[in-house]
Amino acid sequence: MEIFELVQAPKVCSYLPDCEATFRYFYIQGCTPSFYYKLLDRGWRRFGNYFFVPICKECNACITIRQDCESFVFSKSQKRILKNPLTLKICRPRVTQTHLVLYDQYHKRMQDKKGWDYQNITLEAYYETFVQGYQSFGYEFDYYYGEQLVGVALVDILSNSISAVYCYYDHNFEKFSIGTYSILKQIKIAKEYNIKYLYPGYWIKNHHSMGYKERFKPFEILSNRPHLNEETIWIKE
Repeated sequence: MEIFELVQAPKVCSYLPDCEATFRYFYIQGCTPSFYYKLLDRGWRRFGNYFFVPICKECNACITIRQDCESFVFSKSQKRILKNPLTLKICRPRVTQTHLVLYDQYHKRMQDKKGWDYQNITLEAYYETFVQGYQSFGYEFDYYYGEQLVGVALVDILSNSISAVYCYYDHNFEKFSIGTYSILKQIKIAKEYNIKYLYPGYWIKNHHSMGYKERFKPFEILSNRPHLNEETIWIKE
């Protein structure tokens, strides 16, 4: 396992434009599942071979959260969403023209809907971000309506945890609540395979793009920013 470290210079935050964001990065070739979990449990996320964590000096808005899948109880509305007529096919991360078109359509819609800054993705950029570095733990959850691919979720599965890396979908099928369906499906699979936690990424309370994770309470929050040699402190929200 080879690790290269870098710290990104402060830049305008993607979530809170009045703030500056700074990230610490590890570029890891051949990351082991045990080291990945050590990072994941301390607030790190993964895109490709890059693992990153915010180290912003003036802001603590991005909160690392996790769901205790073992004790999570689906509500009546969540059970209805899980009954949507979608088919799940699980494979290793890949990229096709269909993926690129769906990804672009999703982000163009989010640009109009929520003001996301977006430019069309290239095959090379998609491969580097979502396909590279999946090792033994990276998977792709493809959601189909009939024969049509309507959603893609990149998911990392470790022995005791699932990390929801990224999800995009066809807004023409909004009635199926594919984003919500994807999270619920991951929790359901975790229950079936006795996987303790789902790490859905960062939560920003009441944020127009990140606040949706409140719909999956109760969850636990990481209340400290531990270094790799420090203990984590998780508390119930």
